Amino acid sequence: MTESPRSVFPADHALARRLAVEAGELLLEVRSALERDGADPKTVKDEGDRRSDDFLMAELAAHAPHGDGVLSEESGATHGDVSRLEAERVWIIDPLDGTREFSEPGRSDWAVHVALVVGGDPVCGAVALPALGTCFSTADDVVDLPPIPDEPRIVVSRTRPPAEADVVREALGGVLVGMGSAGAKTMAILRGEVDCYPHSGGQYEWDSAAPAAVARHHGLHISRLDGSPLVYNNPDPYLPDLLVCRPELAEATLDALATGTG
Repeated sequence: MTESPRSVFPADHALARRLAVEAGELLLEVRSALERDGADPKTVKDEGDRRSDDFLMAELAAHAPHGDGVLSEESGATHGDVSRLEAERVWIIDPLDGTREFSEPGRSDWAVHVALVVGGDPVCGAVALPALGTCFSTADDVVDLPPIPDEPRIVVSRTRPPAEADVVREALGGVLVGMGSAGAKTMAILRGEVDCYPHSGGQYEWDSAAPAAVARHHGLHISRLDGSPLVYNNPDPYLPDLLVCRPELAEATLDALATGTG
């Protein structure tokens, strides 16, 4: 775990965790009510996004320090009158990561992301997995990870697995595992269910900011696919690729991605 900058405080880590957990609890209530009413999947997705975003934006307005910027997938709003591009500290939130999975009854691979970046660095964050009743955050003690199996598990999108995943699978002698949201995939490494998450299918900053902060806090490797750092709060929030993996697999994975061969 890297040391937090002076401009990050214990209260920031606690706030990120509380907001992710409470937004997740709200989403469970929303999904349950809509399912009872027989709502169609689009309504479930839209209402979940809206209700969670409304809650998170209101809580940040009330509790985040004045001068902090905010970037949300849903509202793209700023905190008060401060532009996020002018702020050193910026909260980046995804009120509902994995809307497809959220709209499918019984699926648990969706998440809530709350991150704080300072100078572009993801230093504080929380990823709640509401349907699993758990949350991983930078406020928590570092988890103990189990040994990596003989066939490392590479987690990929269940609908759009990237070609790079096959390169990594071959290089590591592993197997592919399909899963939903980016947050769920990253936290699956901390849950001991998978070992490596290479992504190249296109993402935005809110997709990976909180997962990256939490993963690094717990000792995982985080980077772009070329090994360069993940930098947040850019004018264009498109951040197309990332690699999160067990540190023991980082060198072999990056070498394979660099050469394009297993």
